Amino acid sequence: MNKTRTLFFISLGCAKNRVDSEHMLGILKRDGYEPVDEIEQAGCVVINTCGFLQEAVQEAIDTILDAARFKERGTLKKLVVAGCFVQRYGYKLRTEIPEVDGWLGTAEIHRIVDVLKGDSGGETVPMHISRPVFPADHCLPRIRTTPFYTAYLRIAEGCANRCSYCLIPKLRGPFRSRAMDALFLEASEMAAQGVRELNLVAQDTSRYGEDIYGERRIMALLEGLSLIEGFQWIRLLYFHPDRLTETFLDFMDENERIVPYLDLPFQHSHPAILKAMRRDSESTTPWDLMTMIRNRKRRIYIRTSLMVGYPGETEEMFESLCDFVKMARFDHLGVFVFSPEEGTSAFRLPDPVDHEIALERQKHLMNLQAGISKSLNQAKVREVLPVLIEGESSETDLLLEGRTAGMAPDVDSRVLINEGEGRAGEIMPVLITEAHEYDLVGRILMD
Repeated sequence: MNKTRTLFFISLGCAKNRVDSEHMLGILKRDGYEPVDEIEQAGCVVINTCGFLQEAVQEAIDTILDAARFKERGTLKKLVVAGCFVQRYGYKLRTEIPEVDGWLGTAEIHRIVDVLKGDSGGETVPMHISRPVFPADHCLPRIRTTPFYTAYLRIAEGCANRCSYCLIPKLRGPFRSRAMDALFLEASEMAAQGVRELNLVAQDTSRYGEDIYGERRIMALLEGLSLIEGFQWIRLLYFHPDRLTETFLDFMDENERIVPYLDLPFQHSHPAILKAMRRDSESTTPWDLMTMIRNRKRRIYIRTSLMVGYPGETEEMFESLCDFVKMARFDHLGVFVFSPEEGTSAFRLPDPVDHEIALERQKHLMNLQAGISKSLNQAKVREVLPVLIEGESSETDLLLEGRTAGMAPDVDSRVLINEGEGRAGEIMPVLITEAHEYDLVGRILMD
């Protein structure tokens, strides 16, 4: 094996970033690069980064420097960094991290081979950054890194929302939907390859189609995808709460292949904070939406993210947020501490919340959610639930693990299976026998 053509790939960040990584892997594989499982075996390393928050920035830097140590040892010949971290910090990275041999912004991933081959356009260390204007589509090679039975379908790129704390429009460009026919074609190919769970991703899936069709067409897209033979679960991620309606919930109810699961990033519930975040709505409040959802006959699983410590958040506002969490009884919750990111309008807002207070608020909310999650899980004991079997548990080969329709891949909890036989990729009936704060335990029911 030619060592200069061996490749170790590291993908950081969200599922949308993972799709970019899969495209880069596809491009590199087409050009003859061979992925390896260990960095010690690689002649080249590519790191696709996140740069959304300072925590992600620090993770990117640490990962780059860890990989650079293999260059010092002489085992690694090329180190290339791509993604949001590069898009955010630009050309100064060349001098600040000289160990890197090439840089690619979010709009330039198709140039990964040129950079690895040393086609620098006259630059000692090539750096390609431009304004993102098109989404990668099915014509760009792609090697999926998910298990064979599940996949991410990116339906759009970029963002048209202008949340005060967020850099995504600068890092990913304007909102750009992919053509529906192209999505049907890619999804059909996935189904033919054995994909049974299709997870739709975008910065905001609720806006799908408005830029190219003049109207939002997420329901039409979902309806078409549900007609493709093979898919058993179709899941929506990153759906903006502002655009959730009774009509859409009715549509979900009528289509069995669309799982009753929504990822609704509320961020907060207090009207003053939502207004400061530029996430306030003239028509519905978060309380209204959750009441609408919980009043339906069909249980809809909800994942959300909340932010604490936003400038101006008082103790009273935080208590209101706690009350909202108690009322909503979310199935899955992520809580983040506000991070003042340079380049956002929230960066220099007055009335900052002390970081230690924000951390305490985060801890309090997560403790609150742990109790809610355990209560919801205990209610499932003695129920028989369809579970997508994923194979041996990551903790021990004595257990299998899987997910219910209410558990998205990579981010949610799981079902541990201590009795019964099942093959990865099958959806099987599992009797729930135990409930913990986040995970369930059960046994497969055999015919």
